[in-house]
Amino acid sequence: MRGRAIQRRIAFLNEKGGSAKTTLTANLGAYLALRRGRRVLAIDMDPQGQLGKVLGAKPPSMGRSALDLLLDAVLEEGPIDAESAAEELAPRAELPMVPSRIANLDLILANKVLGLAPTFAGDDPDPTGRLARRFADAPELHRYDYVLVDSPPSFSTLTLTVLRAVDEIVIPVPLTFLALDGCAQLIQTIQTVRTRYGHAGLRITMVVPTFYRRTRLAHEVLEQLKSHFPKEIAQTVVGFHVKIDEAQSRGLSVFEYAPGNRGAHALAALAEELEARCPVAGGGPE
Repeated sequence: MRGRAIQRRIAFLNEKGGSAKTTLTANLGAYLALRRGRRVLAIDMDPQGQLGKVLGAKPPSMGRSALDLLLDAVLEEGPIDAESAAEELAPRAELPMVPSRIANLDLILANKVLGLAPTFAGDDPDPTGRLARRFADAPELHRYDYVLVDSPPSFSTLTLTVLRAVDEIVIPVPLTFLALDGCAQLIQTIQTVRTRYGHAGLRITMVVPTFYRRTRLAHEVLEQLKSHFPKEIAQTVVGFHVKIDEAQSRGLSVFEYAPGNRGAHALAALAEELEARCPVAGGGPE
């Protein structure tokens, strides 16, 4: 029997693209819903809108997408530009969630219009606090055990907006030459959010090595990550797994497409590790 859940709000973030953050958001969310029976809301805050694609969800209409989370009202259907936005506003509805094919996993999808978010800030004295305020004003959000956010792949006002609305960060780090430079920049961003915006509780829950190959360089970068993040480094290292890419090309999680594959086993172990680092109170299906 499920006990009272403690909701976890986790951003998957790396300010450099190609880190596997979308893959982790989608597949860890799928695992938690499929195998752990958790109630998961996955939110795409990347204007590229890839989270829905890898989970086989239909791209959102112009009027119901992640952009609605940052507005004081809902944008109606039809073409959108900043000058005409005021004429297109309607009373704000519930969060723009759509169900996925997976039970217990809902999505809020994005499209390129999300990139216009800064132009809708108007006279808001605290535009990067909009997502946090939206979460606080959304009673339907409390039905979820996990809120997983796929963050933008570069530093922007959207990045700050996400970090102010979550409590935890998972950093996927590709084991490449420039990986540590990207981590250093990200740590500075996180520290800014902690101090300038008074979000002292924001924490790095896990640093996940990704795209591992059996090369000297990959091993050296991995060892440096362990040195820099001795407590946060994940025990699971994610390598290159063709079945994960194949699954995404078909709009499926790897647990639906190839559950016995090594890639599925790695992502399952990673999801179990994420949950174990701060378990949902009361447990759930084992």
